[in-house]
Amino acid sequence: MALVRWRPTTDLWDPFAGLEDIRREMNRVFETAFAPALDVVEEKDNFLVKIDLPGLTKDDVSVTIQDNFLTVKGERKHEVEKKETNFHHRERVYGSFARTIELPTRVDAGKVEANFRDGVLRVTLPSPRKQSRKKSKSV
Repeated sequence: MALVRWRPTTDLWDPFAGLEDIRREMNRVFETAFAPALDVVEEKDNFLVKIDLPGLTKDDVSVTIQDNFLTVKGERKHEVEKKETNFHHRERVYGSFARTIELPTRVDAGKVEANFRDGVLRVTLPSPRKQSRKKSKSV
């Protein structure tokens, strides 16, 4: 049985009365969306992206690079619940996710390395080498 807040009725028609219900439902949807936390760090010769993915394996995740965008997709599958189990509190979120981040510059996708350990995905993206400018000598 769900508890519903009592709202006194009025004789006047309110065209905006349903907007509060829509706002509340949208907030509920976005509060339960699974979006893993990530860090992007620029090191001397590369960019390092660290993404927290507890409870997932490398088979649950895919990494793609297109232009200067890194996309990480995956799914945290819902655990099978036993019939005799009663939940008193539930905060863990399940479902598909996709995170796309724009890198400061294009990277060579063929040289990208990914490492998944202890629930953290580490993607190392070599930054393009800065071409040294040749100085022209004036005679």
